[in-house]
Amino acid sequence: MKTKKIPQRMCLGCQKVKAKRNLIRIVRSPEGEFSVDATGKKPGRGAYICPRQECFTAARKSRGLERSFKSQIDVSVYDLLEQQLDALASDTEG
Repeated sequence: MKTKKIPQRMCLGCQKVKAKRNLIRIVRSPEGEFSVDATGKKPGRGAYICPRQECFTAARKSRGLERSFKSQIDVSVYDLLEQQLDALASDTEG
């Protein structure tokens, strides 16, 4: 009997490889807009991060998102992503 392969991705914050479904996808659309992709199905380039504030802070400090997307990211985009991650975390807790 074959076992199903579980997709693995690396968190930009803690640099640990985890199951894809346990991470949050941050996507840059073809138009250049950044957003949090809760479904994992939005079109565009994606990067993954743990749903923890510490990982987001570490990724922001190390410029992991900028390296992953190979472009400069404005501070307002980081603030928006942080708000979206907080809202997503509060939804999963409640």
